[in-house]
Amino acid sequence: MRTISVLNILRLACAALAAAYAVPVLAQQQVVVVTSFPKELTEAYKKAFEAKNPGIKVEILNKPTPAGVSYIREAPATNKPDVFWVSAPDAFEVLSNEKLLARIESPAKEVPAKIGNYPINDPKGYYLGQALAGYGIMWNTRYTKANKLPDPKEWADLAKPVYFSHVAMSSPSRSGTTHLTVETILQGEGWDKGWRQMLMIAGNCAAITERSFGVPDGVNSGQYGLGLVIDFFGLAAKASGFPTEFVYPSVTAIVPANIGMVAGAKNAENAKKFINYTLSPEGQELLFDRQISRLPVLPSVYKKAPPGFPNPFTGKIKPKVNFDSDLSESRYYVVSSIFDQTITFRHKELTHAARAINNAAAKLAGKSNPHALKLLDEARDLAYSPVVSEEKSKDKEFLALYRSTKRDAEKTKQVTALEEYWGNTARRNYARAIELANQATALAK
Repeated sequence: MRTISVLNILRLACAALAAAYAVPVLAQQQVVVVTSFPKELTEAYKKAFEAKNPGIKVEILNKPTPAGVSYIREAPATNKPDVFWVSAPDAFEVLSNEKLLARIESPAKEVPAKIGNYPINDPKGYYLGQALAGYGIMWNTRYTKANKLPDPKEWADLAKPVYFSHVAMSSPSRSGTTHLTVETILQGEGWDKGWRQMLMIAGNCAAITERSFGVPDGVNSGQYGLGLVIDFFGLAAKASGFPTEFVYPSVTAIVPANIGMVAGAKNAENAKKFINYTLSPEGQELLFDRQISRLPVLPSVYKKAPPGFPNPFTGKIKPKVNFDSDLSESRYYVVSSIFDQTITFRHKELTHAARAINNAAAKLAGKSNPHALKLLDEARDLAYSPVVSEEKSKDKEFLALYRSTKRDAEKTKQVTALEEYWGNTARRNYARAIELANQATALAK
């Protein structure tokens, strides 16, 4: 009897198991989002969207903007991510021109056509403005007070000797927002003056960080005194209680932070739902969270903004730069490569040159020594002049070397040779600048 009972139990268990496997298992719906945004923002949207859409899981793939562009390019056609969501409109232009984005219609009819002279939504319909962003300077007030540093107002302030070793920034090849900051300075000041200013600022930098958020994190903690950041880093830090301030320099731009659907998205309908949510009043109001602190594209939601929150539609932020995304896109990889070869990979040599130049300038202050001053000018020209001329930066054949994503062996060889030449030229220039600056210092007696 006991044996029969055990057999019956086993039969019932097997039948139940078979029945369970006979029930069709519904695959978990999802939407895969490639983004460079910090966890505070992505987690807030993931949680809110999933609560609004039970059964759809948001998968966040956090990557720096350049890496995100590469990921979408290289993903197999059968396994494309669904949404691309970053701050850099020029990155969207790169993907759009390579036919890697799908057309999408905005659900938010209230969004103005432009912010200043810049279209908020892509006129061709391949991506939408989801927030607005400007670029500026944040600083730690305790740090600046302890080190007796003046509050900065303009990018040019960060090039002054008083800020030597107190500044931090990231590289445009690692951060889309840093790329926009560098490009904004180049467009606002012009190629030669812009690179000169950029090299002087980088010479004052204590670090070129691995990721863009390494700058605000370092300023918040007091590791660095000042940093070049996209506005939401500075605004969020202050709103969260860190001893920080933020300023928009006059040479800045207000441009959209965009969102778009990847061409061939595996979960296209869910991608549309996610994008629509980010542009709904509810989704836009999430941007006011103190840890997010981004500028919505819906003018009406500013009625619910925290006191003192900047409103880009009132004219109180006065950017001088009418950002040209076509120009930025045309030289996207060239600018990043020049920066890396002359700054990121040569930062130690650049800072040594900057120190020598600053020391010579301090020794010569108020003194009339034409020969020493001439040596100092030569040192500055060597250290702070771009390795690529403005004329060359407009050369279509030169730009074509970098625009192609599929280079043949000959093009790869040309690019490698160019980059080695830039890096070696920068190294020689910095070494010679140090020699000349030291000679000028020796004459300052």
